[in-house]
Amino acid sequence: MPILQSSGKQIGYLTGSGGIRKGLRTLVFVHGSGGDHLLWNYQRRFFENSHNVVAVDLPGHGEAGSDGEDSIGAYAGHLLNLVRALPGDVYCLIGHSLGGAIIQEFTLLHPQYVEALVLVGTGARLRVLPEILEGIQQKFEETVRSICDYAFSKKASRDMIEKGIETMLQARPGVLYGDFAACDRFDIMDQVGTIRVPTLVVCGGDDMLTPPKYSQFLAEKITGARLEIIDGAGHMVMIEKPGELNSSVIEFLQSLGGNMRK
Repeated sequence: MPILQSSGKQIGYLTGSGGIRKGLRTLVFVHGSGGDHLLWNYQRRFFENSHNVVAVDLPGHGEAGSDGEDSIGAYAGHLLNLVRALPGDVYCLIGHSLGGAIIQEFTLLHPQYVEALVLVGTGARLRVLPEILEGIQQKFEETVRSICDYAFSKKASRDMIEKGIETMLQARPGVLYGDFAACDRFDIMDQVGTIRVPTLVVCGGDDMLTPPKYSQFLAEKITGARLEIIDGAGHMVMIEKPGELNSSVIEFLQSLGGNMRK
C-alpha cells in the first residue's frame, strides 16, 4: 500500500488491480470510525475493472501509522493532500459515517476536486453519546462490543458482527476516541444545502447509529440528491448488503455519464 506523508502524519491508499488508468472515473472510498480500507473490499473488487478505485487508510488507521485526528476538518486536510497526489483532476468521493462527514466537509472547502458524492450511513450532524466517548477511554473492549451490536442489523449473522468487533478492536483507543470526538463536533446542518454536486445518499433501513432520518435530511437539503434506503441493513450497509449498495452506486454513476471522467 502506498503511504503518503501528510502534514506530519501518514495517509495510505490501495488502488484496484489496474491502478489509476487515464480516462476512467476515479472512486475514492473513505472509511468510518475505527475502520480502514478493508471495509470497502466488496466495493473495490466490484468496481475495479470498470473504474479507478482508491480505498483510503486515514492517518492512524490500517497501514497508515502515526496518530489519528480529532476533527473532521483535519481529516479533510489529509484527503486534500491525497487527491492532489493522485493523477486525476476530479473524483467521485464515497464516504461512510465519519468518512461521509469528511467528504461533505471536503466538498464545502474544495468543490473543484469533486465530481459527485455518495454518502453512506452518515449525516450533516453526528452527535455521539457521552457514554461512548467515556467508555472508549475507560472500558475499551466492552464499549467496542456495544458499538458493533448497534452497528449491525439484528438480521446480521453473529459471525459478521464478531468480525466487525475484531476489526474495531484493532484500532488504538486514542485513535477511536479521536474519530468519535470528531463526529461529535461535526455539524454542518446550516451549510449542507450549499453542496452543488450530484449526490447519492444511502442508508440501511435498520441503521440505529445514523438512522434513516439523517439521510432523509441530507437528501432534502442537497439539491437533486437521490435517496436509497436498503432494507435489512444496519449501519454497516457496505458489508451487510454489498450487492444492493453496489447496484445503487453503479446506477448513480451511470447517470453521471458512464465511467469516463468529465
